[in-house]
Amino acid sequence: MNRTLFITLLITFNIAIDQISKVIVRSTMIKGGKGQINVIQDYFQLIWVENKGAFLGMGSDMNPTLRLIFLLILPTIVLAYVMYYIIKTKELDRLSLIAFCCIVGGGIANVFDRIVFGQVTDFFYINLGGVFRTGIFNVADMSVTTGMILLLLTGIFSKKKDTVEDNIA
Repeated sequence: MNRTLFITLLITFNIAIDQISKVIVRSTMIKGGKGQINVIQDYFQLIWVENKGAFLGMGSDMNPTLRLIFLLILPTIVLAYVMYYIIKTKELDRLSLIAFCCIVGGGIANVFDRIVFGQVTDFFYINLGGVFRTGIFNVADMSVTTGMILLLLTGIFSKKKDTVEDNIA
């Protein structure tokens, strides 16, 4: 498959899955946790909230100008640069390329929400009995997080591979 087509399809897929999930949540749930759905008892729940901030609501209390700069303009510039980087850098391995596409797709999906709705729709919540608990998040957040984890893993394993190759040479 053409590399640019692969990038475009993967980014579009990430955006589409996120936006479809948010449309379903907005049309079928009650906002604010009043209509929470226990998917797996209290461990995994759907709770619809609107987030004016970034990750875990950070920045939601900023004045509107700062929120515009830090949650809309800067992320848009960074996402545009990452898209340029992945299209122009032909040496990226497939896993890094997938990781960057997940980050860009998730980022664009949340920026889209901020532009269209002024806030981001979140709805997933995990609570593993106090051992592990998340804030409320969405599919775009999962895409970005997955991309970051993949980049971290490719960085770790490529360094180990480089070290092994250096020791052999």
